Amino acid sequence: MLKFYLVDDDPAVRKMISRIIRESGLGEVTGESDDGAQTSREDIRDAQIVIIDLLMPGRDGIETVKALREEGYEGRFIMISQVENKEMIGEAYQQGVDTFIQKPINRLEVLAVLRRVSDHLLLEKSMQTIRQSLSLLETSGIADSKGKTAERKEKSIEEQARSLLPLLGIAGEAGASDLIHIVGWLKEQEQDGNMLPDLPPLKTIYEQVAKKNSQHPDASMLKDVRALEQRVRRLALQSLTHLSSLGLNDYGNPTFEYFASRLFDFQEVRNRMRELEEDSKTSSSKLNIRKFLYVFYMEARSPSH
Repeated sequence: MLKFYLVDDDPAVRKMISRIIRESGLGEVTGESDDGAQTSREDIRDAQIVIIDLLMPGRDGIETVKALREEGYEGRFIMISQVENKEMIGEAYQQGVDTFIQKPINRLEVLAVLRRVSDHLLLEKSMQTIRQSLSLLETSGIADSKGKTAERKEKSIEEQARSLLPLLGIAGEAGASDLIHIVGWLKEQEQDGNMLPDLPPLKTIYEQVAKKNSQHPDASMLKDVRALEQRVRRLALQSLTHLSSLGLNDYGNPTFEYFASRLFDFQEVRNRMRELEEDSKTSSSKLNIRKFLYVFYMEARSPSH
């Protein structure tokens, strides 16, 4: 049974969501708070999912999510909001919010969102169990010439990144190798202590990766940088199209549910899905490439892939 924690300055909203959780049998509410500033890691330690309001008088939802992540909370966040500001929504996703519930609260929407997140948690738990079983099988049967069990070789970040490409529908795209090179360069920067909490400027990333992989770094650098930038943008658009297509066929698709809201702004996913429904071959989407690269890099760093 899932455990939830509610953070919202409106007691009526907390009461409504608590009743929906209880009556649906999805789980139980372990605690409530009316202000993000009064919510600590200790308060939510037993909860797997925190449902939190975006706008609160003390400390808003985004700042609260950020603070709780820094304190070490690893559960899921669902944000309640009536705001449609793209920048705020994008920042919320970047801080680790899984999905949104729109105000005014609708029982059917709340149930649908909670069930999707619940299903994804169960799927993730099953995948972890499968990976652990495969890891044991892989390592237990391998012995060296002296009879010692060989250690399982840890995948490089480039190998991790390549394993993500088919999931995002971009394995065969021209920019796939560029994306792998970008991930490798970012890893080098992180190891050298040059990575900030956010990415370096896109221009810097493109210039350094183009320079590193160019056979004639001084001859046509500007042309190489522009070509790389265009390939990455087309790659991101293809990934958005692929994920949006999955969502159209099955809104509960785990790949769509996990990656779409992380890699892209919520409004852009909805816009691309609408375009696909209208059979549009082109897109008006203005992609947040920084977010796409940042999330892809963080996913490639994760040992779960």
